[in-house]
Amino acid sequence: MRIALVGSTGQLGTELRARLGVAAVPLGHAHIELADASSVAAALERVGPSAVINAAAYNLVDQAEDEPAAAFAVNALGPRHLAMFCAKRDIPLVHISSDFVFGLDAQRNTPYVESDAPGPQSAYAVSKLAGEYFVQAHCRQHFVLRTCGLFGPTRTLGRGNFVETMLRLADEQGELRVVNDQRCTPTSTRDLATAIVRLLETDAYGLYHATNSGSATWHEFAVEIVHQARRNVPVRAITTVEFAAKARRPRYSVLDCRKLSRTLGFEFPTWQAALAAYLAARSARGELP
Repeated sequence: MRIALVGSTGQLGTELRARLGVAAVPLGHAHIELADASSVAAALERVGPSAVINAAAYNLVDQAEDEPAAAFAVNALGPRHLAMFCAKRDIPLVHISSDFVFGLDAQRNTPYVESDAPGPQSAYAVSKLAGEYFVQAHCRQHFVLRTCGLFGPTRTLGRGNFVETMLRLADEQGELRVVNDQRCTPTSTRDLATAIVRLLETDAYGLYHATNSGSATWHEFAVEIVHQARRNVPVRAITTVEFAAKARRPRYSVLDCRKLSRTLGFEFPTWQAALAAYLAARSARGELP
């Protein structure tokens, strides 16, 4: 199998490269421009893949409020270009989406299933939902996976990864201030990559929720990070209003992953266990715990 891996340098892309080995053909920003249909077609023609994984995204959630067209070009039109190529070649497309497609229901307190109506609240969220729709509309052989709060090995520590950010701030500051009224499920790229590789061995196409099990607020996640990493730093709970981000975030976006578990026959570990595994691997790489 020859798999074109779009977004190969990100957290998930890095994990997938390790899992797929020589089967993966990495395509970073230097190789493919998702917003440009001709660039997508040319890059994929050169690879000649038997499947495509799209792990790339415009994920500057607050900046997207000021440049929604840029977010839409990458997160919606990019997946559309990929889906049309895959449909023409009759090959599968794996596309990664987000829990941010939910959140409009302020009273929600039970995990979302795939058939629940979405309710995006930000320009970023709308662009991610549009990407889902384009993939589903244009490519019959699609796996669309909604996930949340990814953490995995990165080339630049402290950026794009909540765990690394909390560890860096714990070392730099005497106190952490973290939002405590947004509940979701932190997810390890290692576990998500496992699900993706297993899905590609099936023809069970469709929309799936894919996160670690359990749930936490970002404050609860931060508390567990400093506890497991043995940082003696207080973590103060603040509200979304106090944090004052430009884009609205879901207050509750926990995803029900039973459909994926039934399809693959395995259960995702808890997010606490996934965090422990991440920190252990981090230590094994010679990085400070």
